[in-house]
Amino acid sequence: MSTTPRRRMRQNRVLSLLDRLERASRADPAIDALRSAVRSLPLGRGRDVLHGRWLGHPLHPLMVQVPVGSWLSAAVLDTVPGRSREAALLVGVGLAAAAPAALAGAVDWAELHREQARVGLVHAVANGAAVGLYATSLACRLRGGRTGAGRVYGLLGLTAVGLGGMLGGHLAYRQASGANHAEEVAHVVREGWHRVGAVAGFPAGQPVRRVVDDVPVLVVRESGGAIHALAERCSHLAGPLSEGTVADGCVRCPWHGSVFRLSDGWNVRGPATAPQPAFDTRVLDGHVEVRLRRADRGERVPNGREAERQRAGTGTGAAHGHSS
Repeated sequence: MSTTPRRRMRQNRVLSLLDRLERASRADPAIDALRSAVRSLPLGRGRDVLHGRWLGHPLHPLMVQVPVGSWLSAAVLDTVPGRSREAALLVGVGLAAAAPAALAGAVDWAELHREQARVGLVHAVANGAAVGLYATSLACRLRGGRTGAGRVYGLLGLTAVGLGGMLGGHLAYRQASGANHAEEVAHVVREGWHRVGAVAGFPAGQPVRRVVDDVPVLVVRESGGAIHALAERCSHLAGPLSEGTVADGCVRCPWHGSVFRLSDGWNVRGPATAPQPAFDTRVLDGHVEVRLRRADRGERVPNGREAERQRAGTGTGAAHGHSS
């Protein structure tokens, strides 16, 4: 009985090292400097493109498939005699695709929690080492008579890619970076209307936090009387929208600046890539009641094009904000 815990600890040594990495603060000054540099890049609307807002989830994991696939294929061809030229071509393709993939990863990384950013920095270092090794591999392959050295550098590069991929998996699945942090709302909030307070308890233009079935809900009453309600925890990294700012029919997350439209939860601006779950609202006997808006009732969330039309004022997104 007493040996089982020790055996389990030995089996999870890698995970223990990763947990220690999350707590290590030595690189925090470098992280802060790099974050500022990434955030200051003049990317404009391209920043949301790199975040993957148009895709509905982060773009970086999709983009890394090209360099990783190319380099893995090159390693396979290195085992086949007479395929050195094709292997070199694949190494070059991987190097060309690595830069945009790294840029997409960097803009996501700059908006992560501190613990996530620490793991993300080592993830980037591992991938940067892989790029350097593959660049050396390609240089060797292009020089006559150094194909063997090119294969060795390629194998070392693939090892670094594997380490980077393991850290990326830790980021995505254990630390939930890039995950939709509002996805569970539809599975927790019960059907029907839920009373959240008297109308007088919602000052016009001010975000107010309420709780429905243990789910925090943001309620905003406009000066004209319309009432909007969204899931209160930001889909990006669960930031408290009730502590954010309300302007132009939207709420801005205080943590990383994601902007959501109050009428339907559409993510107008990233880094959030998923919209906020929206609630229908009504006033009954002087009290505000909310009901989760569900697709299975035929209540359709606008797609990207419709959302942009509504934001421009040609749609009817605000029509659902209040009923009585």
